[in-house]
Amino acid sequence: MSDQDQYRYRGARALVLLHERYLREFVETWREARAAGISLPASENRSYASMGRLLAHVLWCARSYMIWICENLELPDPEFKDFPPVEAIEAEAEAYLEHILERWRLPLVGLTEEDSDQTFPSEWDIEYSIDAMLEHAVLHPIRHTFQLRELMA
Repeated sequence: MSDQDQYRYRGARALVLLHERYLREFVETWREARAAGISLPASENRSYASMGRLLAHVLWCARSYMIWICENLELPDPEFKDFPPVEAIEAEAEAYLEHILERWRLPLVGLTEEDSDQTFPSEWDIEYSIDAMLEHAVLHPIRHTFQLRELMA
């Protein structure tokens, strides 16, 4: 990660770096599970309808968390490219992953610890501080990596 020493709030820096690590790990694990022919358990949740939808879900959420943070802190739009169609997500996963990670690197450089304590309602009607949403963003790919590893075991 370039410019990592520019972060005013080192907590934000740590969470951005952790997000990058675990999002990359998820995509790698997803590819292993896909190659192993793993099927997801039946679920009424559309995000689990297929391996492609799961990949799209995790990448879409990574994008959405940063958009939510920027909107609530009135930071500039992180300018994510349009999300690939689910049918194309597997082929475009690496390029879109790199794009997401690139767009995650800069918006929070000027964030202060005080800024990170501000709370806002999430789209699922729970108040989150910026710090809590960043932690949620880090844990999300970890959770899905864990699930895939369990299925592969």
